Amino acid sequence: MEGKGFRDEFQKFENQNIVILGVSADPVKKQKSFCEKKGFQYDLLSDETHEMLKAYGVWGKKKFMGREYMGITRMTYIINENGKVEHVIEKVKTMSHAKDILNLLID
Repeated sequence: MEGKGFRDEFQKFENQNIVILGVSADPVKKQKSFCEKKGFQYDLLSDETHEMLKAYGVWGKKKFMGREYMGITRMTYIINENGKVEHVIEKVKTMSHAKDILNLLID
């Protein structure tokens, strides 16, 4: 759902010169297939080693239905053109996240 929101709002991001990048621990081939299937116009990066995910603090223990496992916590980092982190959004609402980002950056 989160990815679809960015897909559906993509033109608004592009009109503001905002680049969207997603990151997953899935292999490149799986990412590419997923992007093509969903019609994403933006890049999804693959971090199978979890090096970048750990550096950004989004890889760690998660719990679901009493089971613990390692996985990605949904977070968004807004990085300006100089490479400086301007905003960190720790509580991502998957249904409205793309619009929430647009409201934060454009309003």
